[in-house]
Amino acid sequence: MSNVSPSGTPMAATPLTRAVLEIDEYASGLGWDQPARLFALVDTVRLRADEPALASQLGLDDDGGAVAPLTPVEQDEIPSGTPLDEFLATIAWPGAVAGCAMTVERLMLPPSAEASVPEGLDEAALAKWVAAHPERQEVRMTVAVLRDGTRDSAVRLREKDSPTEVLTGAGLVPGLAEALAATFES
Repeated sequence: MSNVSPSGTPMAATPLTRAVLEIDEYASGLGWDQPARLFALVDTVRLRADEPALASQLGLDDDGGAVAPLTPVEQDEIPSGTPLDEFLATIAWPGAVAGCAMTVERLMLPPSAEASVPEGLDEAALAKWVAAHPERQEVRMTVAVLRDGTRDSAVRLREKDSPTEVLTGAGLVPGLAEALAATFES
């Protein structure tokens, strides 16, 4: 049995993994060099019952088709120039939101290159050094959390940009997962 659905998206073991992969696929369709994007994750059945017009607009009113348990709803654009941690600190979700997700692009170095990072660099100098490093990798990370603390994430390398080359796991991007989880603390 294949682990890829007819649409080309890898099969997902849990509703949260399915939502993460759906967002990753959406972000992939937009191409690279995109700003960070924030999504509310809503219970699809509840959305259909409470907001039938919105469900219809999102294409979720077809009772004949199998719909995902969680529906990602993209939020307003994140203000450019605002650090993500500061932006996320301003978020408060209404009760109907079951979870949230974010997709961001970053440069990463392999562990073998971390030992060669010069000491004493400020954040801007470090970013410039990483950007110039020959072993840098461009990655898109999609991280999602539910109110109950469940987490999942997907990481896609730009050089291996295909649905079958997406790495998934709950602990891949712990810092961003913590920041997203904090948006549910009141």
